[in-house]
Amino acid sequence: MTSPGANTPFVAIACGGTGGHLFPGLAVAEQLQKRGCAVALLVSPKDVDQEAVKSARGMEIVTLPAVALQNRNHLSFARSFWQSWRASRNFFRSRPPHAVLAMGGFTSAPPILAAGKFGAKAFLHESNTIPGRANRFLARFVNEAFVGFPAAAARLRARKVTTTGTPVRPQFQPGDPAPCRAAFQLESNRPTILVMGGSQGASGINDMILSALPLLGNRTSAWQWLHLTGPGDVEKVEQAYAARGFKAVVKPFLAEMDLVLGAATIAVSRAGASSLAEIAAVRLPALLVPYPTAADNHQFYNARAFEATGAARLLEQKNATPEKVAALLCELVEGPAARAKIQAALAQWHAPKAAEQIAESILSACWSSSFSLPAKDRPKPELRQTRGQGCPRSDAVERQDFSAAGTLFWNDR
Repeated sequence: MTSPGANTPFVAIACGGTGGHLFPGLAVAEQLQKRGCAVALLVSPKDVDQEAVKSARGMEIVTLPAVALQNRNHLSFARSFWQSWRASRNFFRSRPPHAVLAMGGFTSAPPILAAGKFGAKAFLHESNTIPGRANRFLARFVNEAFVGFPAAAARLRARKVTTTGTPVRPQFQPGDPAPCRAAFQLESNRPTILVMGGSQGASGINDMILSALPLLGNRTSAWQWLHLTGPGDVEKVEQAYAARGFKAVVKPFLAEMDLVLGAATIAVSRAGASSLAEIAAVRLPALLVPYPTAADNHQFYNARAFEATGAARLLEQKNATPEKVAALLCELVEGPAARAKIQAALAQWHAPKAAEQIAESILSACWSSSFSLPAKDRPKPELRQTRGQGCPRSDAVERQDFSAAGTLFWNDR
């Protein structure tokens, strides 16, 4: 682990809660490390966070006692918000950061608010077309906001908004599916349908696919499946494939998503922004089924943006009859021309330099007399946004009453 010193910028990244926040944060963290920074990842106690950060090498991991605001849990949310703010403040007191980056979600707000008194530059990244509550609240406090979709820029009240795309780890790229399939004991020459519902799985997608299996019975010897169910449906899904004679690998969750996507011919997926960025990076044709109760229906708008450019098929869950699902699967699996057209369209959604651009912008804003970087690690002139002391920090953070902050956060929907 690199300890921050006089010549080492220190950046804290709040990226916990879901894989959609954490994995893009890891991509930026790796780029900052390459530029000589010390990095800390601020995550939640959730299993998906704790499992994913095991791959973070040379980074400090700080677990915040944060919980999401859901099911009217206002009291527990307020308590965890306050506790997370205090934990962030104590951590920053012992190790003042030069910058803090929030990746969205319920772990983001306390570190940004706590970092203000230490003079840290503040940044956020919004992956979705419709910004989440945390980022809409935080936008007024940050020096710069980065967005994955251009449409999100107008919805953030930030001093500066830059469209970068969503960061993706470098291992996500097109390649030969055979070694990826071998990693899961799948046959190298069979079309492979990947079914996934995000880091928590999706019972709605699981049931949708199982309802379509009877209409695909004549393809049992031709197709194979890689199905990530989430923790609750593994046995049910395994039994359904076995009853129909399909070869299937069924897992609750897999961390090696580069191999998972690399093994697939097509995917059936939710439409979280991070998943879409990874799908675009590997050029994987997908049938997108947005999570119907996502905040502000943001997954639908993510999926519609892809569909409008020919980069995916979109099917709303309420319209997903077995006949429609089976027809779309057959079109994609058995239509090489359709897949090729989608793959070509996906190229425009891949932003291979997103993590680098965000890292460069953070370092540029942090540049000051308080530390110096080796010449090879200094921000490139064309990406430098500020010199000297950079953007002025808003003292509003220091004056913020945290009861009011909680009220704003709850009501900023």
